[in-house]
Amino acid sequence: MKILILGVARSGKDTLAELLNEYFGMTYKSSSEMANELFIYDTIKDEYGYNSIEECFEDRVNHRSLWYKLICFFNKEDKAKLAKAILKEYDCYVGMRDLEEFEASKDLFDVIIWVDASKRLGNSEITNKISIEDAHFVVHNNGTFEEFQ
Repeated sequence: MKILILGVARSGKDTLAELLNEYFGMTYKSSSEMANELFIYDTIKDEYGYNSIEECFEDRVNHRSLWYKLICFFNKEDKAKLAKAILKEYDCYVGMRDLEEFEASKDLFDVIIWVDASKRLGNSEITNKISIEDAHFVVHNNGTFEEFQ
């Protein structure tokens, strides 16, 4: 089974993937992690003075728009390129943000889940072009971790 986990930044997408791994043994990779490993670190390490791939990844929150643009460029010829790379090795793709990438790859997934934390976070993320209506299921994450779990 292949699962796509969507939602705005800090909504709990990775936490849901971790729970799917813990309870069902499903493997996962975030778009940011895979993109960083494949091309982002090598592309921007000198400009930002990163000493490691981990340092680059941790600083991604300060460059969301840049990361979004770099991923879109990576997917320029094949909008599903990153999705295919992730699904080749993992069960779950965590964090897709581009609508064109979504449209090109949505049929690769058996289940699409949106993690909703709108009551807790609002809906102000500008890099996410996909909406809650695009998901098959919505998991609410507006309370405690125990409630989410």
